[in-house]
Amino acid sequence: MTIRDGGLERWPLDVLGVTKIFRRGLFASPALLRRSRRSSHTAVRDVSFRVDEGEIYGVIGANGSGKSTLIRILSTLLLPDAGEVRVFGCDAVRDPASVRPLLNRVSADPSFFRAMSAVENLLFYGRAYGMTGSTVRRRSIEILERLHLERGLARVPMLHLSRGQQQKVAVARAFLSEPRLMLLDEPTTGLDPRSKRDVQAFVAEVRREQGATILLTTHDMEEAELLCDRIAFLAAGAVVAEGTPVELRKAVAVARGVDDVDMEDVFMELTGRSIDEDEEEGDGHGDV
Repeated sequence: MTIRDGGLERWPLDVLGVTKIFRRGLFASPALLRRSRRSSHTAVRDVSFRVDEGEIYGVIGANGSGKSTLIRILSTLLLPDAGEVRVFGCDAVRDPASVRPLLNRVSADPSFFRAMSAVENLLFYGRAYGMTGSTVRRRSIEILERLHLERGLARVPMLHLSRGQQQKVAVARAFLSEPRLMLLDEPTTGLDPRSKRDVQAFVAEVRREQGATILLTTHDMEEAELLCDRIAFLAAGAVVAEGTPVELRKAVAVARGVDDVDMEDVFMELTGRSIDEDEEEGDGHGDV
């Protein structure tokens, strides 16, 4: 469902023809220079899609497919070379200040004040969002409990927490201000199975209870099918297919039954390789 404003449709997230090219030179990253001897690399190529209100929209792709570059563009951290991004009707490229209060982001490698506790970190960021201390404390306790982080660990310095525990704090930080659009960039990568289930369950609950609009990037096929209403496959920076999990499986089922086709089969059919093969090729380079 879109939001109408003066007869105009305002999608929570509307992406049109977004392209990002990294060129060798003063501002090229060391990782990019190691990755290729070419003078330029197109990380995102003419990407277009729309995310409806209250939807969880998934972007599946291997390392190096352009997922993280796309997320940085959508979160106003990186300017595209071409295309438009609108968040609830606001222009994220020309007027990023109007967009930033509407969204938040969880990355696969979040940063914290490591000597500070989880609660202290959340208080700092909550106040930066303009929230009162009492509201931050209440929301922090509520979210961390729902993520099954033991209450005693909330007072422990972040440097003493496990990878999974730190990621739960990152998720709590991102949802603290109840953003209208949440960008989740591989939020469960590297987590143990229990922590992964806790984060996935929380994301599903927030969407169900608050109607949050969520974009999720992942290379975990099971996670995408579990959480996402619709999925886009990203390969070499371009969207090669889009649809619901059932629609995508039907598209490649042919003589087989839909139940006999999983998202790994769909990815292989559409890209000519498995996600694991793409991951191996991407090892050491990361996402651009």
